[in-house]
Amino acid sequence: MPTLWIKNARVIDPAIKRDGPGDLFISDGKLVTSLSAAAKKRAKKIDAAGLVACPGLVDIHVHFREPGQTHKETIATGSRAAAAGGFTTVVSMPNTSPPADNVGTIQFIHDAVRRDAVVKVLPTGCITVGLKGLALAPIGSLKRAGVVAITDDGECVQSNELMRRACEYAKMFGLPLMDHCQDASMTQGSVMNEGVTSTRLGLRGWPHAAEDVIVARNTILAELTGAHIHLQHISSRHSVDIIRRAKARGVPITAEATPHHLALTDNLLAGYDTNFKMNPPLRTEADRRALLAGLRDGTLDCISTDHAPHTDYEKDKEFDYAPNGILGLETALAVVLETLVRRSRFKLARVIDLMTRQPARVLGLPAGTLAPGAPADLCLFDSAETWTYDAKAGFSKSSNSPWHGRTLTGRVKTTIVDGRVVFANSHIAER
Repeated sequence: MPTLWIKNARVIDPAIKRDGPGDLFISDGKLVTSLSAAAKKRAKKIDAAGLVACPGLVDIHVHFREPGQTHKETIATGSRAAAAGGFTTVVSMPNTSPPADNVGTIQFIHDAVRRDAVVKVLPTGCITVGLKGLALAPIGSLKRAGVVAITDDGECVQSNELMRRACEYAKMFGLPLMDHCQDASMTQGSVMNEGVTSTRLGLRGWPHAAEDVIVARNTILAELTGAHIHLQHISSRHSVDIIRRAKARGVPITAEATPHHLALTDNLLAGYDTNFKMNPPLRTEADRRALLAGLRDGTLDCISTDHAPHTDYEKDKEFDYAPNGILGLETALAVVLETLVRRSRFKLARVIDLMTRQPARVLGLPAGTLAPGAPADLCLFDSAETWTYDAKAGFSKSSNSPWHGRTLTGRVKTTIVDGRVVFANSHIAER
């Protein structure tokens, strides 16, 4: 394990309220206060002049597709995309084939992570067997197998009674419960946000109420059971208001927003480009501004990508038939810097907090800080570098991104996991 000395960086760590020029020292995979004179001589030095050094980014919502859908993504390719985006810890969703609803599948994922991943990949387990919403998965066994949360993401548990029992078991086993908020009875055949644009384009609309109803349901169940429910990829301004009022009552809920819902709106679907098709859909400018306000006042706790790879031949279909989802890991930091820091006047330290300490806090993960003794997980980035994103040349196995060919500002230069450089100079350092 190399000893590292990162010099001349702007070090930002909201967890310990550090923001200023300085050096960072790494020994035996941990951050340390300083190195001895002898250790400094033999340390590998990284000159970070002009760069920001922050905790490795944390994403608690990604889809790596393995097992069963490896034509879209694998743990190997997904983790490399994460490293290129500055992420050192990611949490994978269980909507694989077969779904991660049993110990055997969770063990398969653990084995693949140990063998192939270049960043920390933590699995979640299903709430219900087969993601079908009919019977609870073995939550206690999943916890013992090493899941960090349970979720049916990709689907939403429609039965309120079943969701209540899931909350009770999740609380019993000390697991957060993450939910994709969608009333399926209101979204049959829906492909984009219901509104003026959907009417003009002749596409069936997905009403914001389908999200709002389940967000309200989940706040009621969290208050009833005391379980921690995390609300995934919030997109509706009405949901933000429900969450804000529930938090004011002390309800144990948390919530996330995605870079694409913060940056884009439904009017971009005018060209029927399926790379703008996702679930929940892009909504209106009023919704987008409400998400920004929710992040600003703490109603929304963190930013997650919902990285969802699909192949070109799956996305290259009539809009109604193309799958939902876009890539997010390699572009997230640049998109968030543009949307929040440059356009919305968020402090850079606040944005880093939303992508490091806060998502780690939501799931109780040992990540998101540069404090001495913490794992040496770091991201070094140039907040001013301009570059053109080529999704087809990226590290993901897929290329379904609305930012393909776009000029972005802010680029990850180096990613370090447990004291080992895994990404530098646009290349992955193979294991």
